[in-house]
Amino acid sequence: MAITVLVPTALRAFTDQKSEVAVEGNTVASAIAALAEAYPDIKRHLYQDEENLRSFINVFVGDTNIKNLNGLNTALSDGSEIMLVPAIAGGCRTYV
Repeated sequence: MAITVLVPTALRAFTDQKSEVAVEGNTVASAIAALAEAYPDIKRHLYQDEENLRSFINVFVGDTNIKNLNGLNTALSDGSEIMLVPAIAGGCRTYV
């Protein structure tokens, strides 16, 4: 089953600058694992251990956060799009 993973700019250095990567998988977990297998350098940026994603990596299937679905066990259908969204913090403090 063909799945498209949308890769944010911050992680493209680990996917040969590709913004989209086609993988196979029937769940979010298997699709992300396939991405990490195809691009091993991205794995340490996505996973905190062998099976758990880092807490600051948000994953969407279509427009829905997988936290509101079935987590990494969320089922995918052919043509599904997964979007990886690392949380970004920081900014500029304004002094008066």
